[in-house]
Amino acid sequence: MTLAIGRLFVLALLGLAMTACGQDMSPRPRFVSIDGDRGPLTASPSPKSAGVIVAAAEGGSNEDKGDAYFIEFRSRYALSYGHSYVVFGRANKAVEMIDPEVAGLHPASYNASVYMLGHVLPVPAETGASDGDLEEPYRSASWRIMVSEPKYQEVVAYIRKLQANSPVWDARFYNCNAFAAEVARFMGYKTPPILLRPQQFMTKLREMNTSPG
Repeated sequence: MTLAIGRLFVLALLGLAMTACGQDMSPRPRFVSIDGDRGPLTASPSPKSAGVIVAAAEGGSNEDKGDAYFIEFRSRYALSYGHSYVVFGRANKAVEMIDPEVAGLHPASYNASVYMLGHVLPVPAETGASDGDLEEPYRSASWRIMVSEPKYQEVVAYIRKLQANSPVWDARFYNCNAFAAEVARFMGYKTPPILLRPQQFMTKLREMNTSPG
C-alpha cells in the first residue's frame, strides 16, 4: 500500500510539473470591455474616463447611484502555478467593486497532499472564494466585462448552477480554468485550452474575444 501511494505521488508531481510549465509574467493591466451586443468587443487597459465605462453599460437599474454590473475573469499568483476564477457584482463610477462575489473551482482542502492527488485523481472541490482572490498584490491578469442588469442576472444564475454541480477538482480534466471557461462560453466567448497557466489562460481568453481598445 505504501509503495502504491508513493507511486501515486510521483505521478502527481509529474502532472504538476507538466501543468505548471512556463513562467508567469508581471501583473497584466486591468482590462475592461463593454458588452452591449453591438458587435466585436474592445478591451481598454486604462479607460480615460471610468464614468464612461459605467454609463455605457446598458440597462442598469442603479443609474441614480451611478452603479453598473460586471462579470470579471481573473487570475492570481499562488505558490503553485496560480488560480483562475470569476468575480461578479456592481461597480461605481470609479469602476470600484461594490460587494463583489467570487466563484472558482479549487480543492476543498488546503492540505498539499490533496492538491497533489488532484493531479491524478478527482478530489472534492469548493466553488467559492479562496485566500487572496480579491487582493490586488496577487492579481496576475483580469478582464472585466460591463453588462446590462438582465444579462448579469442571467450569467449569475448560470454561475450558481455551475457551483451546485461541480463537486470535484481535477487538474487534468476539470480545473479552475475549466470552470471559468464554462462561464465564458455561456456568455458566448471563445476559450483557450484549460491546461495553460491561469495567467496565460486569462490573457488568451481576452485576446481571443476582443480587439484593441
